[in-house]
Amino acid sequence: MSVKPLYLTEADITRLLPMGECIALVRAAFVRLGRGEAINHPRRRLILPTRSALHYMAGADGGYYGIKVYSTNPGHEPHFRVLLYRAADAALLAILEANSLGQIRTGAASGLATDLLARPDARTLAVIGSGFQARAQMEAILAVRRFERIRVWSRLKERRERFAADCTRAFGVAVDAASDAEDAVRGADVLVTATSSATPVVASEWVADGAHVNAMGSNQAKRREIPSQLVDRAGLIVVDSREQSRMESGDLLLALDEQGWGRVVELQELVAGRPGRTSAGEVTIFKSNGLAIEDVGAAGYVYERAIEEGPA
Repeated sequence: MSVKPLYLTEADITRLLPMGECIALVRAAFVRLGRGEAINHPRRRLILPTRSALHYMAGADGGYYGIKVYSTNPGHEPHFRVLLYRAADAALLAILEANSLGQIRTGAASGLATDLLARPDARTLAVIGSGFQARAQMEAILAVRRFERIRVWSRLKERRERFAADCTRAFGVAVDAASDAEDAVRGADVLVTATSSATPVVASEWVADGAHVNAMGSNQAKRREIPSQLVDRAGLIVVDSREQSRMESGDLLLALDEQGWGRVVELQELVAGRPGRTSAGEVTIFKSNGLAIEDVGAAGYVYERAIEEGPA
């Protein structure tokens, strides 16, 4: 019997996918990936002479499989969709608007990495960027650590001040707009870079010994947010996928030679119990690109909650 697919909107996603639940979903997805029970296909891109591009990535996890697809063109907002299928019979179950879904699950991956890698006594958070992903990054990290100080910096003074005020109200913790990037980063125990920059937005000497870094803004081979010197300092470099990182993690591709890639471990290894941080003074880096299994797991959860709710 054919199934009429649900159409789930951005409002449905934000209502049905709380950040704490998404962190648990992402953790479980990486457990299954490590066991060989989930399948991930890395992102591919179709690029046109008009500079329009089609990006697509697919995965299977649990009883679902699906594809995320989105289109981009300079000067235009991207539009994300996830097609969710039932693994047992290939039925199309749902079409999801996925801008918010991607924002939440990307934040959740950084939250998970921070939980696994940041020092337990981390008290100061720095966020570079105030755009599409920065708020979800902050929300996820606040779900796994308690911070006494949060500083944010982005290029436009008015935007970073508005972002700081909005996050202070939303999360009930004081968020300050820093005067410059160095002021934000100095002394931070956890650092997030969430920008669209093609060149490093921080300097290695600003980053304290013992800090954990979530670098999540760049997913192109020739763009990076963190400098080679910081990558060289790191005692542990973690990625969501080595395969995908070797295709599009400019932060690492521009810093590591072939031998250096031997230092890179996958998030699934940490979830499975591989030791993470080895000392309080060690710098750790999580380079996030985002995997389709995260989208499939989150989409499956939202679909199930929508079915439970029934018709509006």
